[in-house]
Amino acid sequence: MSVRRAGGALLVLLGVFGCEAKAPPPGPGVVARMGGVDLRLDQFEAHLDRALAEREETLNSEALSRLFDQFLTETLLTRLAVDRALVPAGVGAAEAADALLGSEPVGTPGEAELQAWFEAHREELRRPERVELAQILTSDRITAERARREVAAGADFTEVARRLSEDPAADTGGQHGVFAREDLPTAFADIVFQLPEGGLSEVIAADYGFHVFRVLRRFPAAEPTAAAVRQEAMARLRAERADAALARLVGEARSRYAVEVFDRSLPFAYRGDFPTSRPYEKR
Repeated sequence: MSVRRAGGALLVLLGVFGCEAKAPPPGPGVVARMGGVDLRLDQFEAHLDRALAEREETLNSEALSRLFDQFLTETLLTRLAVDRALVPAGVGAAEAADALLGSEPVGTPGEAELQAWFEAHREELRRPERVELAQILTSDRITAERARREVAAGADFTEVARRLSEDPAADTGGQHGVFAREDLPTAFADIVFQLPEGGLSEVIAADYGFHVFRVLRRFPAAEPTAAAVRQEAMARLRAERADAALARLVGEARSRYAVEVFDRSLPFAYRGDFPTSRPYEKR
C-alpha cells in the first residue's frame, strides 16, 4: 500500500472514530447528560413536585437552581448505588443514599473525640434560666383587667384564656412554650423572671395589646456535663461523619459520571454548581 493510500485510509478511520466519539446533541426536553445518559425536564419536574409537596410558592432562578442541583446530586448517588449493586434500578434517592452509607459504616466516635466535641460546644450547651409561659392578650385594658381578676380569684387560666384572649394561642389556653430571658422583650422579661412558678403578672401594656402572663414552670440555669450530653454528642458526631461520607460519595459519583447541564433547555436561568454545555453551538 502506498503512503498516499495509507494516509487516506488513516484519515477515513480517524473520521469514523471521531464521529463515534462525538456525543449526539441533546434532544427536545433534555436538560442534562450524566455519564452519557440523558436527563429530561419532566424528571426534574417530578422531583420538584416531591420536594415542594403541599407548598405553594413562586421560586426564583436561584431557588430553582438549588433544587436542580439537588435533583442531579440525588440522581448521581442513585446511579452509583445501582452500579455498585447495592440497590435495584428504580429505587428512591433516600434508599440509595442509605445503601451507600451502609456500605461505608461511619463507625462509633471514641471517648477522646466525644470529649473534644463537648469542650468545643460547652458554651452552646449551657442552659440559661428559662420559664414556661402562658398569656392572655386583649386589645383593651378593661378586658385584660377582668381576665386577671378572674384568674386571681381562682378561675382556671386556660378557660379564661380561651374565653377572653385574642391571642392566636387562645385555643390551647394561651400556652407559648419555654423562653430564656433573651428570647423576650426586656419589658416582659424583667417582670416574668421575677415571678414564682404559678405566678401571675399584672396587666402589661404593649404597642400591640395588653398582656397577662402566667409562669407555668421555672427551669434553673444548668451547666452541662460530658456525661449528660453524651448521647447528643454521639448522635451529632455520627451525623457529621455521615455528612462527610456522603460528600465523598457525591465527589466520587461526579468524577465517575461527567455531568453537563444544557441550560438553554431549562425554563429558568441556571446558576448552580454543575458545568453547563451548549453542544455544537455556532461561534
